[in-house]
Amino acid sequence: MTYNRIISLVPSLTELLIDLGLQEKIVGRTRFCVHPEETVENIPIIGGTKNPRVEKILDLNPDFILANKEENRKQDVRVLQDKSSAHVELTDISTIEEALTTIFQLGAQLGVEEKAAHLVQKINAVLAQRPKTDPLRTVYFIWKAPWMTVGGDTYIHDVMGYWRLENIFGGDKRYPAIELNQLEKRNPELILLSSEPYPFREKHVRPVQKACPDARIILVEGQWFSWYGSRMLTAFEQLNHWREAISQESG
Repeated sequence: MTYNRIISLVPSLTELLIDLGLQEKIVGRTRFCVHPEETVENIPIIGGTKNPRVEKILDLNPDFILANKEENRKQDVRVLQDKSSAHVELTDISTIEEALTTIFQLGAQLGVEEKAAHLVQKINAVLAQRPKTDPLRTVYFIWKAPWMTVGGDTYIHDVMGYWRLENIFGGDKRYPAIELNQLEKRNPELILLSSEPYPFREKHVRPVQKACPDARIILVEGQWFSWYGSRMLTAFEQLNHWREAISQESG
């Protein structure tokens, strides 16, 4: 089946579709679908990832709606499945391998299989260039008030593991909330403060350092760890360079 009217509710996958040459078929996107900026500004906004405007989506008469189990709410997906005649593709991505498989599958469904396969090939080539490093006991913060980190069933956790950043909260599920005074007992060597979804800045380093004085604290680009799709290519290139630099500095 050929799809010609696509709505994407997943920011990183909106970017993927555009990079696969499907921008002319995308009739709606969320306000968080911000890449590539020069292209998405011409695509109508249909709300957010957690609060899409269902009626506006239906008015756009899509034949393919792209959603994600984590990014979008179950009740919104269910309403779209019930009310729309479109095929609703619900992706579920918690590992690098699942992200690569999703690229293949979307390419096949949307008639750009060759481009998708070429992208996956390039991403795998970058993955193969990962530097050899010693593991670092790591905490990755995504939120403040409450302080929230990542559990072992998340995409971020899988990316951390590939670059030998041992997630000390990997035994937990999803996004556990913790108190900063719990950190020192866990003895992390490295604490990462992500740029998204909470926009950590330099001013947030001090309270974390006070709670865990022996750990190294670094502000990091969240999209390296959390955006799957075509951004994996540049993100993993950056992670290779960054991880090697961290290893040399630690040594």
